[in-house]
Amino acid sequence: MPNPVEASCHCGAIRLRLAAAPETVVDCNCSLCRRYGVLWAYYDDADVTMLAEPLLTDTYAWNGRHVDFHRCRTCGCVVQWTPRDARTRRGINARLLEPEILAAARLRHRDGANTGKFLD
Repeated sequence: MPNPVEASCHCGAIRLRLAAAPETVVDCNCSLCRRYGVLWAYYDDADVTMLAEPLLTDTYAWNGRHVDFHRCRTCGCVVQWTPRDARTRRGINARLLEPEILAAARLRHRDGANTGKFLD
């Protein structure tokens, strides 16, 4: 990885290495994301390395749907969502990145509650 960055939950039990800092992060207003308060950075599976045991997370899938939301079993931070199908893209909670990395990314707003389109 040329310029990897790391993301970590509050207690440090879950750490992720990302191939590069995100250029864009997404604020989704769907019923779940707005309650989690997350900003998503999207990565292909090959660009994410989990630096912790997968058993250190609990998962939640709203209504048994399309993705599993992973959170740290110790501190409760939402870490990522992973698809339940063959897709290879996942969402990483960009709020787990250092503030200066997050501040350098472009913020986009997605209408996940209704149209699925970007509002900006």
